[in-house]
Amino acid sequence: MSTIKDVAKRAGVSVATVSRVINGSSRVSPATAKKVRTAVAELNYRPNLLGRNLRKTRSERVLVLIPNIANPFYAEIVKGVEDVASQHGYSIMLCNTDSDPEREKRYVKMLKSRLADGAILMASEMTGEELTELSLEIPIVQCCEYKAGLPITHVSINNEMAAYKAVKHLIGLGHKKIAFIGARNQFLSSLRRKEGYLRALEEAGIDFDPACCAYGDYSYESGFRIMKQLLKLDPRPTAVFCVSDMMAIGAIRSAMEENLLVPEDLAVCGFDNIHFSSMFKPAITTVSQPMYDLGCMAMEALINIIEGKKEGTAEYFLEHELIIRESTVKQDSVC
Repeated sequence: MSTIKDVAKRAGVSVATVSRVINGSSRVSPATAKKVRTAVAELNYRPNLLGRNLRKTRSERVLVLIPNIANPFYAEIVKGVEDVASQHGYSIMLCNTDSDPEREKRYVKMLKSRLADGAILMASEMTGEELTELSLEIPIVQCCEYKAGLPITHVSINNEMAAYKAVKHLIGLGHKKIAFIGARNQFLSSLRRKEGYLRALEEAGIDFDPACCAYGDYSYESGFRIMKQLLKLDPRPTAVFCVSDMMAIGAIRSAMEENLLVPEDLAVCGFDNIHFSSMFKPAITTVSQPMYDLGCMAMEALINIIEGKKEGTAEYFLEHELIIRESTVKQDSVC
């Protein structure tokens, strides 16, 4: 890794001059500043803006990168992260990437400049190679969504098993035409949830119908739109498994617009157990992820890495639970 002395030598100036350019001082001529910036780029030098020689070597700050700050799923996770961070004297900086790789890279630059001690990544758009390279420089933990096979600690649930249990519940109610509303992305959770759906069908001897599978983006709007399409099938599905509660809510509203009753005409199962799922009418059957605990565990794991309390990588899979509510079972049948 290049040092400030290397930059000074390449630019033919003093270390003090390099420091002035990095800190935006006006006491450097434009021509000299250009030479310094060129040398910085050529050497891929990343200045530590907190200063490596400060007595206090840690910022006691961590970044939390989430793909969509408007998604209520992340609220409880972030609360868990922040509670544990506060207990250990750390603060967090919440970064909304909007699933934009370029925006995510800008936040990563902050990490490499040591403006934070580490990061918790949720649904990162970086490649496995990029994540591995970053982990060699900066303490990071993958939370909820992770890329398998990397030497990086991650915290999640068994998504395949969770989806399997949800679809098995629908099959147990007598449904054989069960639709699947997934998410069109490369995330492991999306793949695992579909695998669970397929395993439950196969185990029950139900033929898989590709026409019953459609994909959205976890949002209410996509759930609503996709359910409209699925209800045009002949015969139409009598049940649907959605990989997010927001899409399940959209699916229910779509069915209601077609004058269908839930669950009598269409049973709907979601995933995540966000607060809205119990407040919606009918209350939604869903897979409950321990969102707060996921955040707590991710932050604890990150602190252990930052403070050198634990070496190597670890996999943490927390427990999930199928919550049965009115969207799959009539109210008088729900215990």
